[in-house]
Amino acid sequence: MDLKKPKTAITENITRIILESVSDGVFTVGLDWQITSFNGAAEKITGIAREEAIGKQCCEVFRSNMCETNCALKKTMEKGTSFVDTSTYIVNNEKKRIPVTVCTSLLKDEKGRVIGGVETFRDMSLIEELRRELDARYHMGDIISRSQSMEKIIRILPKIAESDSTVLIQGETGTGKELIARAIHELSLRSKKPFIAINCGALPDTLLESELFGYKAGAFTNAVKDKPGHFAMAEGGTILLDEIGDISPAFQVRLLRILQERTYTPLGGTKPIKTNVRVITASNKDLESLVQENIFRKDLFYRINIVRLDLPTLSQRRKDIPILINHFINKLNKIQNKNISGISVEALDILMSHDYPGNIRELENIIEHAFILCSESEIVPHCLPESLRPQQNTNKMIRIGEKLKSVEALTILDALKRNQFNRLAAARELGIHKSTLFRKIKTLGIQLPEIDGRSKTNDHT
Repeated sequence: MDLKKPKTAITENITRIILESVSDGVFTVGLDWQITSFNGAAEKITGIAREEAIGKQCCEVFRSNMCETNCALKKTMEKGTSFVDTSTYIVNNEKKRIPVTVCTSLLKDEKGRVIGGVETFRDMSLIEELRRELDARYHMGDIISRSQSMEKIIRILPKIAESDSTVLIQGETGTGKELIARAIHELSLRSKKPFIAINCGALPDTLLESELFGYKAGAFTNAVKDKPGHFAMAEGGTILLDEIGDISPAFQVRLLRILQERTYTPLGGTKPIKTNVRVITASNKDLESLVQENIFRKDLFYRINIVRLDLPTLSQRRKDIPILINHFINKLNKIQNKNISGISVEALDILMSHDYPGNIRELENIIEHAFILCSESEIVPHCLPESLRPQQNTNKMIRIGEKLKSVEALTILDALKRNQFNRLAAARELGIHKSTLFRKIKTLGIQLPEIDGRSKTNDHT
């Protein structure tokens, strides 16, 4: 009786059970780089059935940023050295980037001959999400920030959303006024209804009137049928009147009447229509100054200025630049189906030193420009607009190490201030050990008051 065959069958069955039980993806390749096995976890992480994966080249299945030039499994096959916990990402069947860590080893037969390679990979999406949450302490929708000035705004948005009062959002062009307006809408009871934004400064009075309030058939030449305006389309929801500081004095009167009476009349119409729309206004100008100059009506200003949010410029929230860059890279990777992994230290140095007169919108445009020119795995200086690249003789560039240390020091100092300089409480808020905080305070040269706030709490260091 051949006892070897049943034993081998049992061993193979146990191996198969183990491979199907683990949560890590496992696959093997032959010397021709074709996949020879693919476990259940690999199917789940990639979204690709094993029947589809087996027989294909592994680079066709995983489409990783390592496949082209830095494949850990290839290095293992060439050098005979295993690699452990190498970070990379793969692209699943929905073209979504999945961060993973991989471990690689040689695959040998019973006689010790190399017949291929084996790789295990672990989905790090949850860990990556947690890391992003820590990096971006204040995050709501597409609003991402670690800035204390933005934190104050984000903190009160839910309270503002509960009300139906008119909101005025002021800030320079590109600071994210529409994002704030959308966040208020999404947090409100009106979130299931439409959100409509219109740039009032881009249209003359007659066209703006027809866009906002609609018109009746016959109101003017070519008006052959009724057309609803933005107020009608936003019924029950929210309308954002952007660049409200640019509307004419005559239209200011019309808008004031609508806000007071909650009715409007379409162009060419005779009957007023009731409206149930929350109005949010935005301006890149200081409306209070325009009131003093008799350019903007005082009564309209008081009507829209029930709640006012003043957004900081990007230069006033410089510590947000790295996380915004990461956000835009992830966003553009999905839109353009690219696999840019990040930004080089030298390129980040340049972007940290820029003044951003166009604020967040300018930064996003810079990253989009870099995506067009970038043929590497990360954004490097020559991918950036030429106007940003440093000249050979310039002495204005700040070393990235110094700039990032400055950002870290500001973050730590903010946490200390919020906790009355109680270092243990600050360490807890920052999610680090107190000894790590003490070391960073010393290394970064942060000056602390003699009284550190410990007496105000029960914490003792």
